[in-house]
Amino acid sequence: MPTIVFANPKGGAGKTTSALILATEISRSAPVTIIDADPNRPITDWSHLPGKPDNITVLAENSEDSILEAIDDAAARTPFVVVDLEGTASTVVAYAIGRADLVIIPLQAKQLDGKQAARAISLVKRQEKAFRRPIPHTVLLTRTSAAIRSRALKAILDQLRDHEVPVLDVELIERTAFDSFIAFGGTLDDLDRSDVSGVDKALANANAYAAAVIDLLRSHASEPPRDALPEAV
Repeated sequence: MPTIVFANPKGGAGKTTSALILATEISRSAPVTIIDADPNRPITDWSHLPGKPDNITVLAENSEDSILEAIDDAAARTPFVVVDLEGTASTVVAYAIGRADLVIIPLQAKQLDGKQAARAISLVKRQEKAFRRPIPHTVLLTRTSAAIRSRALKAILDQLRDHEVPVLDVELIERTAFDSFIAFGGTLDDLDRSDVSGVDKALANANAYAAAVIDLLRSHASEPPRDALPEAV
């Protein structure tokens, strides 16, 4: 079953937010195990708040001695595994990338983030050599503006294109709702629209993002597991 790993050696790039958005969207159609490999345990904290979907299991695991076993066990039990890694380059990160069916590299529109994303891609390439198999990967642009394309973002996109780095065709827009559901618990659907602005736009963005990830998984599967990959999420 697909294992989706979120990696970027720089903290604060949006790994946890993008991992949790994807997991909650997929959970509409299929069970998901989230492996919280961030020592700060942000997703574990979210799971203790009210409203966690019943078909999402959260496991806290960041030991290099057991991370592979945790991923393999989760993949044997649930159709999807989402791994939120720590914001550093480590043995745990390398091991998890080696198990991935897709590595998503969240990237904010800042030059430093671009350099760190390049480090993540280099790590993916090293693991491809170590495991002697291609590891599909893509950059995910996070916290972008729905109205303004910054010069920094355009410059980073040009650099990525010049180096033939794949970029997911859906971005995660800067939305208050994305931060709110992580802080309050539950899912985007559970947010009170009278208290949080832009919930419906955030939901549309999240659904498009999850659909793009599912399409990418299918495109890289030699025999797409259609029973495991929902047509729409």
